[in-house]
Amino acid sequence: MQFVWQHRLWDYTPLKTSDGKRVRIIHPGTINHDAGPDFFNASVEIDGQRWAGNIEIHVKASDWFRHGHDRDRAYDSVILHVVQVDDTPVSRPDGSTIPQVTVRCSARGATRCNMLMSGAASALPCARTIAGLDRIFHTEWLTALAIERLYAKSDRILELVRFTEGDWEAAAYITLSRALGFGLNAEPFEVLAKNLPLKFLNRHRDELVTMEALIFGQAGMIPPETPDEDGYVTRLRQEYRFMAHKFSLRPIPLQWKLSRTRPQNFPHRRLAVLAEKIHSGFSLIGTLDDIIADLYRKREQSFVDTRLYYPHIPEPPTPQLPSLKEIRKEFDIRLTGFWATRYTFGSSGKGATPRALTDSSIDRLVINVALPLMLARATARGDVATMRLLPEMLRGFRPEDNKDVRLFTSAGIDCRDAFDSQAIIQLRREYCEKNKCIYCRFGHRMLASEIQK
Repeated sequence: MQFVWQHRLWDYTPLKTSDGKRVRIIHPGTINHDAGPDFFNASVEIDGQRWAGNIEIHVKASDWFRHGHDRDRAYDSVILHVVQVDDTPVSRPDGSTIPQVTVRCSARGATRCNMLMSGAASALPCARTIAGLDRIFHTEWLTALAIERLYAKSDRILELVRFTEGDWEAAAYITLSRALGFGLNAEPFEVLAKNLPLKFLNRHRDELVTMEALIFGQAGMIPPETPDEDGYVTRLRQEYRFMAHKFSLRPIPLQWKLSRTRPQNFPHRRLAVLAEKIHSGFSLIGTLDDIIADLYRKREQSFVDTRLYYPHIPEPPTPQLPSLKEIRKEFDIRLTGFWATRYTFGSSGKGATPRALTDSSIDRLVINVALPLMLARATARGDVATMRLLPEMLRGFRPEDNKDVRLFTSAGIDCRDAFDSQAIIQLRREYCEKNKCIYCRFGHRMLASEIQK
């Protein structure tokens, strides 16, 4: 009943009070999750007279007395009583009668709504109905979700900028570290990066083995000594012991996840990627800034050239999308030495090559690292043109292929590119998995149609 009232899902015949007065809802009020009336600060018009106050909702009108509201002064401000069953008039503690309206809710709609609110729904409760919604609802909701997800990542980066006291490269380093965990090991990667600052690593980046020793040592991954171990592992351990003694370092207790993980996704090789990235000079923010600056230089030059022939053009055109090729190059990292042919500290890894990441993994880093970093920079600078531009870049990537995306595509949702797949992931993470179906626009439309049957 609260859901029906909050979202105005009653049938659209004019509401009338029990004694026949016409009711117009100006504002249904704000839902109250604590003690007291169900909705605060509502505004209604009854028989031409406007009222402001609170709304109380019950299944049966007699629940008003059963709950003791007729003796509770907190209910003096109730201006309208909303019920499904009008079995008795109700009054305030002072004896004055409260206007009462009847709002119907189908049994099927009530059952479905309560099921969704209680979290007792299936993996995708809208699976049978989602395809039947008008495509405009699909497009509208997916667009909002994709932008919501991109801005949430941008906001996270802005928090990291504050955490690093304004050091954008340090924030980019933590962001990239987390992304290299690719979900499964995202948390330990981020904890490691926050406890092994970029400024410290940059002071020792000249020697790759030193960089690897610091990262693998702090990650607690250097294996115990064995008689037949590779000379690289021996040197790595010796280097870490020296650096740990010099700087009072201790391995960070981290929970690395390896089970049911393909060798190419093991964290060892991803940590080697991070070490190589820092060793070669970590300047991700500088590179992305240069890419955006180049866009505007080209736009200005195009504007100057065009004005030679069309002098009355009022302003420069909107900049074109940045080159994805240039951004991808930032994450196309080649490993050397020990890690060029291994996935772990064990024997040579079958299929391992110097190229650290596949094309699909590189695209995931562009989506989860580069674009949010560029959006965060544009937001901090108030660069509205770039902020508008960046979400469209997601259209340039193939859709991600994972169980969440497949779940929705099998239910009839079109997923044409990464813009759509990012929207689906946001929907799954922030609504489905949190049992917030009644706040999802798909769930809302489904309930709206069933409640009124």
